[in-house]
Amino acid sequence: MNWQTTEIKEDLAIGEIGERVGLSTRTIRYYEELGLLPGVRRRAGGRRVYGADDLERLHFIERLKKLGLSLGEIKELNALYAIKGSTAAMLGHLAELLDAHLTRLDGRISELMGLRDEMGRYREHVGSRIGLLENAADPDRRGAAEEGGG
Repeated sequence: MNWQTTEIKEDLAIGEIGERVGLSTRTIRYYEELGLLPGVRRRAGGRRVYGADDLERLHFIERLKKLGLSLGEIKELNALYAIKGSTAAMLGHLAELLDAHLTRLDGRISELMGLRDEMGRYREHVGSRIGLLENAADPDRRGAAEEGGG
């Protein structure tokens, strides 16, 4: 059993697996249409049934999405795994994708830190302008400031 999933002793309906992963049934069907969830079994009546492998795959997809990978990139990983049948090849490509995302994330963080600094400087400027306007509007404050300073 994988440490990331709970053991499933029976087949799950689409609503049950969606509840466990936190996805809507519509999203699960969409993933199946995209080929992200291949080989979903069906009962005699045509109803989808899911097992532990499907649950693990859905958790993996959601983790990759949270890390910023697109569904297209996840589909590439799926295809690579299906073609080469190798976890090593898929993980190598995943490492490359994560490196690229980290580089973009670092760039974005740098941009945001610069924006924060700029916003802080502008906030100080606005504060000083407010002070000047308040002094100009209140003659008593202006007179007290002139007496104290001169």
